[in-house]
Amino acid sequence: MRNLVIDIGNSRVKYGVFLDGELHSEHHNKALSSADIFSLATNHSLKNIIYSSVATVLPADLEEEIRKDFRLLQLDQHLPLPFVNAYATPATLGKDRLAAAAGARHWYPKSNCLIVDAGTCITLDVLRADGVYLGGNISPGIRMRLLAMHQQTARLPLVEPVSSPELWGTSTETALQNGGLLGAALEIEALAQRLQQQWPDLKIVLTGGDAAFLANSLECKIFVHSNLVLWGLNKILTYNVEQLA
Repeated sequence: MRNLVIDIGNSRVKYGVFLDGELHSEHHNKALSSADIFSLATNHSLKNIIYSSVATVLPADLEEEIRKDFRLLQLDQHLPLPFVNAYATPATLGKDRLAAAAGARHWYPKSNCLIVDAGTCITLDVLRADGVYLGGNISPGIRMRLLAMHQQTARLPLVEPVSSPELWGTSTETALQNGGLLGAALEIEALAQRLQQQWPDLKIVLTGGDAAFLANSLECKIFVHSNLVLWGLNKILTYNVEQLA
């Protein structure tokens, strides 16, 4: 199966080319590019395309143009999923969260998972071993925390995140950096500890643009997958194409 998956996020667009179930190449751009779509799909003789967006949908004329030559699916609340979605309001659930859950299901099909996607916001989602997505939490991302502390106060400066903060800051700058990064890491660890009381075998799966920052600050055992959302989109696309066969 030859697939193109498109993840339209808050700050960039990622494209993944999958050939026979393997990620052949990954690309990214600051904005959605129709040229990128047609170039990747044509050059790799792709047949199936899926896209997920946290903000927008493909323009109608672009969708129509793509559908002339390719099978195109949009990840929304109506698309069948390779797991059970128990979220109370599926129409409001971020599509990146669904895709990340599908990615965790691909890599750890028989495990209870806490899926942490560290991007503009940090999402923490729970996927049970029997394939039921239970829901999760949304917190400010690392840079959002730092920006909020700067914008909502009179004198606190805007600082850059660091990868390995100390347990306490020895200056205003390092205190802010700890609040942004270490505060997020401790939040994740505390939730994981509570979930492990119910599921001792819980796997903590980390992805997202700030995963590298967090990975160095988390003391719990984690599994890092930088392209988890792309893998999840491919799993959802493959699942639907097989259902149509």
